[in-house]
Amino acid sequence: MRRPLYGWLTAEALSLTGTRVSMIAIPLFVLEQTGSATQTGLVALAEMLPLVVFKVLGGPVIDRVGARRVAITCDLLSLVVVAAIPLLFDLGLLSFPGFLALVAGAGALRGPGDGAKAAMVPALVASAGIPMERATGLSATVERTASMLGAGLAGVLVATLGAQDALLVDSLSFGLSAVVLARATAGIEPRTEADLAAGPAGPADPVDPPTYLVQLREGWDFLRRDPLLLGISVMVAVTNLLDAAWSSVLMPVWSIESGEGAAALGLLFAVMSGSSALGAACAATFAARLPRFRTYLFAFLLCGLPRFAVFVVDTPMAGVVAVFVVAGFASGFINPVLGAVVFERIPAHLVGRVSSLTSAMCWALMPLGGLVGGVLFDAGGLAVAMGACGAAYLAATMLPAVDPRWREMDRRPERDTTSADAAAH
Repeated sequence: MRRPLYGWLTAEALSLTGTRVSMIAIPLFVLEQTGSATQTGLVALAEMLPLVVFKVLGGPVIDRVGARRVAITCDLLSLVVVAAIPLLFDLGLLSFPGFLALVAGAGALRGPGDGAKAAMVPALVASAGIPMERATGLSATVERTASMLGAGLAGVLVATLGAQDALLVDSLSFGLSAVVLARATAGIEPRTEADLAAGPAGPADPVDPPTYLVQLREGWDFLRRDPLLLGISVMVAVTNLLDAAWSSVLMPVWSIESGEGAAALGLLFAVMSGSSALGAACAATFAARLPRFRTYLFAFLLCGLPRFAVFVVDTPMAGVVAVFVVAGFASGFINPVLGAVVFERIPAHLVGRVSSLTSAMCWALMPLGGLVGGVLFDAGGLAVAMGACGAAYLAATMLPAVDPRWREMDRRPERDTTSADAAAH
């Protein structure tokens, strides 16, 4: 039964493409209307903060109500909230505080919506009967491809329709995602905590479900007792912070200081996204047969420090492109490996809570990335900022090499022929 998995991937492609459109359209919309970089940053914070907070708070709801129901509901509500922005603007009814509220609402829906879609992965993998690395590799391929195509689509839409009307495409992508997800995954609802507690024959006596706060604490208690899961979450949070500094500040500064301009910046990002999608596709095919821990170390060695170091010294553009090709391809193996490890270590009744917590931790430092990049550049210039971020990236990703607990990544669970029945109903 691979149709539900492919339907889920299609829904992910639709919503991720729309999200990439909004990531470009919303800042341009704010700049067009206000001309203020401060207000643009405030809008970014208004979206990111509720996203992280509600990703954490939504975990118990996912486990109690069901991941599929939460994902579809959040997509449908996102359609309404995002579409309201251009519609109210065209009617002359959109104030800046109202705009902030809508953006915050979109972030608050995206947090649990993304968490719910991720929580569906174990049940979809069990139904399809494939290795976890193949599913996470396909998911990473879709994500990288959507990032590349969504950015290009955003440029065309903003140029032809305007930034505000480009958001209508984002809203429609949520609606299409909900429809595809509902049709393709019918009958593959991951079991709720109540289902798992009842067993196949149902409960002998009615049992009161644990309270929301108890469920939330159970997720955190499990995460803090698993050193590998907690270590992965902290490591990714640090690298996401450095990636945000690199992409949102240091790379744009390089494009201006070097005289290469926006065209070169777009080329490098497109090259890295494209080669990363290729790497993720290869990971979907081969990662199940590779040693996870060594793959993790080798991939981060290639995709981490080199793309910072190449700007510390005077490197010809051809050399920069070559480094980005290699770095992008290597980065495609990271999420499939780490995603497989995370999902395999979480019990079925906690998958919504723990996966949402780990994801929120990974995102938690990203809003500070631009600030870190700006401070480092102001303090020492581009070469110093790139060097400092590259050294920190190397340390964060290579410290696990001396921690024996990270070698548990190579432990794979035995395939269970009854797993599909246990994961879906």
